[in-house]
Amino acid sequence: MAAPTATVDLSAALITAPVPIGHWLAILPVAHCITLGAVLLMLRAYPRLQAWLAIPGLAALAFIDAALLAKVAADGPLTMVMGRWLPPFGIAFTVDLFGALMAFTAALAALAGGIYALADIGESGRRYGFFPLLMLLMAGVTGAFLTGDIFNLYVWFEVLLISSFGLIILGSEREQIDGALKYAVLNLIATTLFLVGVGILYAAFGTLNMADIAARAGDLRGTAPLMTLASLFVLAFGMKAAAFPVNFWLSAAYHTPRIVVSALFAGLLTKVGIYALIRVMVMLLPMERQELSLVIALAAAATILVGALGALAENDIRRLFGYVVISGIGNMLAGVALGGLGGISGAVFYALHSMVLMTALYLAAGEIARRGGGFSLLALGGLYRQSGGFTALSLVLFLAACGLPPFSGFWPKVILVKASLDLGAWWLAASILLGGFLTTIAFGRLFLLAYWRPAPMALAPIEAAPAGARWRTGLPLAALTALVIGFGILPEQLLRLSQSAAAGLADPQAYLHSVFPEGGAR
Repeated sequence: MAAPTATVDLSAALITAPVPIGHWLAILPVAHCITLGAVLLMLRAYPRLQAWLAIPGLAALAFIDAALLAKVAADGPLTMVMGRWLPPFGIAFTVDLFGALMAFTAALAALAGGIYALADIGESGRRYGFFPLLMLLMAGVTGAFLTGDIFNLYVWFEVLLISSFGLIILGSEREQIDGALKYAVLNLIATTLFLVGVGILYAAFGTLNMADIAARAGDLRGTAPLMTLASLFVLAFGMKAAAFPVNFWLSAAYHTPRIVVSALFAGLLTKVGIYALIRVMVMLLPMERQELSLVIALAAAATILVGALGALAENDIRRLFGYVVISGIGNMLAGVALGGLGGISGAVFYALHSMVLMTALYLAAGEIARRGGGFSLLALGGLYRQSGGFTALSLVLFLAACGLPPFSGFWPKVILVKASLDLGAWWLAASILLGGFLTTIAFGRLFLLAYWRPAPMALAPIEAAPAGARWRTGLPLAALTALVIGFGILPEQLLRLSQSAAAGLADPQAYLHSVFPEGGAR
């Protein structure tokens, strides 16, 4: 006699109520980026028009993300399901405060980079597709921040990786090809590990929706290989974020492309890895995060110190800043390891600060090279005499990167150190403080050599930048620096948002209700 066949009531999974207008905001940023990227690609033969369409497009993206952030902050998480089918049948875009904050900050960094590119990317680079690739990169970054489906997260990783490969080789120089190869190999390995983890997760849960997984993880903890999954995800996202011991690809790759591309990579790409790690380990697998907390904390401490020591040893400003990126990743990992409201809010605050700061630092490196004739500390000098304003702006960024008051890097470090001491992890607090101290020495050395000492006599005089190029490089740098100062002097709002985002990750009931308004997962 044949076994009875299970049936699924598909009508119960279909959303019959009309979709509220505000919920369309959940997918509008991604749709905007993909559409504008396609339009710019069709305008490849018109590089000037392409550039002047891209900048208003990036400004519109920032406006859309700001509206989305305001909507989520006021009303809680919102969900837009593709095809109007409830998960696991439909793919959901679910936006909570954490994702909205990251998407908005990424849009600001991309807008600054796009304006800077008007001076940094010539007609040849535009013909090779800088602006279409930038919009597709933002589609991948924004999609990763806003998706509510873990396989969809993998897809958006692929989108941003493909576009980043095109950006890193823009110019086709030998050094760029070498850097792209190292960047590609390690990221493809990480992507493969991520995909393997997604396959195991689907076999265990029968769903890929994040809300569904978060609701059912407790029931399957005794039977599903959740520790194996958590270990795979920690390794995969750690590689993408450039955490120790798989951090070497970043310092070998981020100094090779055009400076605006390096700025966008430093500000955005590693933060997508950190975002994914926080989302999966804090919201989906909290018990497994707790079990792996010591391993993550050890990796965090090593990442902080390796990054700080690497910055001390470097004479190339771009590579020095690459090690500063790595050290900052260690601070965010420390927050993941600590958990709780203090640790996660500190990691969220630090991620937002780092997106703005690292973009600004690399843009400042481009200005240093223009004024000083190169990126080597051995040949630089006299920048203070050239421009006191640029020197003051650079000093603000350097102090913020060191975590010194009254700038934005100070507050997340205070939160993380306090959270470490509250849990008795004095050695992790000491690593955060020691990393800040070593980074201060590295930036002090940079400032003394490049700004304070007299310029070497052998250097040829630097041609003054055209008047039109000054605002294209100065405006985004000044705007990002203003954000660094504002986050430091008036941190209350950002701290409140970071704490609310952390609370939403630790207790995702509002997130689950947004996806399953009729009473929870299946």
